[in-house]
Amino acid sequence: MPAGSSRKRERQYEHIKEGAKQRGASSGRAKEIASRTVNKLRARSGEAKSSGRVSTKDTKSAYQRGGARSHQGAKEPTKFQLYEEAKRRGVEGRSSMTKDELRKALGR
Repeated sequence: MPAGSSRKRERQYEHIKEGAKQRGASSGRAKEIASRTVNKLRARSGEAKSSGRVSTKDTKSAYQRGGARSHQGAKEPTKFQLYEEAKRRGVEGRSSMTKDELRKALGR
């Protein structure tokens, strides 16, 4: 737990960590889940010195959102993926191309 955390947050951390272990998570993964969860709660309540945009702006918990943000991954290939495909195909000058240029060179 971060320095200056309250006893309540420490209890939450332990509770979440034990729950994750019971669900089959490894010890390291359980610690990570607990840390991230408690840090997000601290950010929302103003206890943390700094916080990310999603931690404070997202008013609903994951359970309340009902998977509203799930499965909204990339709908098109990333620049890296396009670059790798260009590399496989032997496209000349690929290292200096933008994403749009790579897309055009691959005929996408």
